[in-house]
Amino acid sequence: MVVFVGMKSFVNEVAATLGGEHIYACIQCGICTASCPVAGEMEYPPRKIIAMIRAGMRDEVLSSSSMWYCLSCHLCGCRCPRKVKPTELAHALESLAVQHGYKVKKTYTPAMYRSFVSSIRANGRVHEFGMMLKFYLMTNPLAALKMLPLGLKLFLHRRMPLIPERAKGKEDLSRIIQKFREVIASQ
Repeated sequence: MVVFVGMKSFVNEVAATLGGEHIYACIQCGICTASCPVAGEMEYPPRKIIAMIRAGMRDEVLSSSSMWYCLSCHLCGCRCPRKVKPTELAHALESLAVQHGYKVKKTYTPAMYRSFVSSIRANGRVHEFGMMLKFYLMTNPLAALKMLPLGLKLFLHRRMPLIPERAKGKEDLSRIIQKFREVIASQ
């Protein structure tokens, strides 16, 4: 193992991040990549990402779009003979990329995350209409026009209210989120 004086190696940093703790168990069998329904869309598939992390390729990994394409279907982890959890690893890499200021390319996932969290903070639960409105305003407002017929059908069948329903105990949820942020910041 390579030890850097005064600096944590990339693989150690990933292993110390929530979701990355199983990085050392990977035997590079490729089952994760073969199981992944979006591996073909990724810049680097799961197996290659793990190899790149071990090789210390921080910039290449954290600036790639690969982890943002993860669907969180968990097929990779379910089939892994060593119980490595590439889905959790992808989320750990997303966290590290944001934490270190890497710009995301070729995906709308961070915008979806932000609109989802914003909706939960405001209402204590997801308000689908408000969340999607915010998402489309952040990404491509004209794309919302394509979704208008579906949105209208949902609205007419009372499946998408325009006014959010506030959850009871919203303040408790805010405290939980704040505590989570403090734990993450202390890592």
